[in-house]
Amino acid sequence: MKLSVRGEYALRALLVLARDYQEDDSVVRIQEVSERQNIPKRFLEQILNDLKSAGIVESKRGVAGGYRLRRPPERVTLAEIIRHIEGPLAPVSCVSEKFYEKCSCPDESRCAIRSVMKETRDAIVAIMDRVTLAELCDRARRLEQEPLSASDFVI
Repeated sequence: MKLSVRGEYALRALLVLARDYQEDDSVVRIQEVSERQNIPKRFLEQILNDLKSAGIVESKRGVAGGYRLRRPPERVTLAEIIRHIEGPLAPVSCVSEKFYEKCSCPDESRCAIRSVMKETRDAIVAIMDRVTLAELCDRARRLEQEPLSASDFVI
């Protein structure tokens, strides 16, 4: 699995929506998400519409319109998001549980490469299925409290 720019932007936009999530019908304007995460507005619109079709976000039209999570952040996993935006979490299709395709090896059951790729897939899935948007928000808050390291400075 390789996270594309589209996948990264989707996660960053959802991080904003998760941090601002409230049980009422309040929304976050697309312009605000764009500015807070430095995501081109046109690209962000496409991504949010895609996430809307997946049932991850919902929108409100009009002057006071914007986007919000459709479910609480505790109920949205990174696996769900990435599978929708990127496709399979598996590094090769012959080990994918949801997007399986037969590979070209003579014997899949005895293929050493496939065996390693399956372990890799299992590790990725274990993490992505466990981490929710709520946990991602908690992690972002913790990291914001850490002092900048010397390598974080640019001249």
